[in-house]
Amino acid sequence: MAARRPEGPFVATCPTRELLDQLADKWSVLLLLALSDGPVRFNALKRKVEGITQKMLGQTLRRLERNGLVERRVFATVPVTVEYEVTPLGRSLYGVVDALRNWSIDNIGVVKKARERFDSTR
Repeated sequence: MAARRPEGPFVATCPTRELLDQLADKWSVLLLLALSDGPVRFNALKRKVEGITQKMLGQTLRRLERNGLVERRVFATVPVTVEYEVTPLGRSLYGVVDALRNWSIDNIGVVKKARERFDSTR
């Protein structure tokens, strides 16, 4: 009997791997959460998501936009105004992203204790 071939993202050529890579990225998760209340300008996002560099913010927003999760809008003002908003596809992820955030908040104490136990044995 032939061995069963893995399916979906377990296959190296599956296109969902690239998407999963982005969705599992902390900056993508944080930006989707930061955009959950409506459109936000670039610098406001940079202030809201502490620790993200301007370069990483731009790269992450471009990847989110490329995957159809975020929309970028440019307004012809002086200086030019750019704001970002979650698309309907991106909003469909909100339940998953919010659940991940809530799980992290609810379990950080247990995780810290596990880290301490692990580190003390090394």
